[in-house]
Amino acid sequence: MIRVLLCEDHELVRMGLSIMIDKSEDITLIGEAENGLLGVELAKQLSPDIVLMDIGLPNIDGIEATKRIKDFNPQIKVLIFTSRDDSDDIFAAFKSGADGYIMKGASTENIHTAIRSVNEGVAWIDPQIARLVLSSIQAPTSNNTGNTTNGINYKAGKLQYGLTEREMEVLALIVNGLTNPQIAEALTITKATTKAHVHSVLQKLSAATRTQATRKAMDEGLV
Repeated sequence: MIRVLLCEDHELVRMGLSIMIDKSEDITLIGEAENGLLGVELAKQLSPDIVLMDIGLPNIDGIEATKRIKDFNPQIKVLIFTSRDDSDDIFAAFKSGADGYIMKGASTENIHTAIRSVNEGVAWIDPQIARLVLSSIQAPTSNNTGNTTNGINYKAGKLQYGLTEREMEVLALIVNGLTNPQIAEALTITKATTKAHVHSVLQKLSAATRTQATRKAMDEGLV
């Protein structure tokens, strides 16, 4: 059973999500928080598998709450659930450690799928904002120094972990929460090739999951 903690300040939204979650046989709601600070405290007390996190919360927002939760327990997965589709919010959420991003208004089926995917360690990004992310992250081109382009530190990746430039591109897209099919589309490569690159990246970073690879990449300044 996937145990979910809901952080949402609107009571009607919380009620609606509770009903949606109850429709699943393998997902259960174990707690609710109406602000960011309470969400962090309940995450510490309840140790949920997934935190369904709104961004626009009182006290501290969902991005800061996500960072705090990840700081004390990286094993807790955080799925951002919000109406915000601004690229700054999206990227800030993933940089704070979020494992997925789904828009309010998503179908019950998509919400269940997102929760299951994130629980299994697969980053989830809502189809509604996937193209926004893809348009903001283009396959990088070399600059004059050959070191850093579009926020990707090629030299560090190559020296520290032996990553190729293509693997660094794949890693950057992993960090931003794209799935394998979305990475394949962004880089114009096949799904099989994408899968091979992702496997190689995780292996070279000694990461068991995409989330671990994301955190290591950010901690080491690779992206």
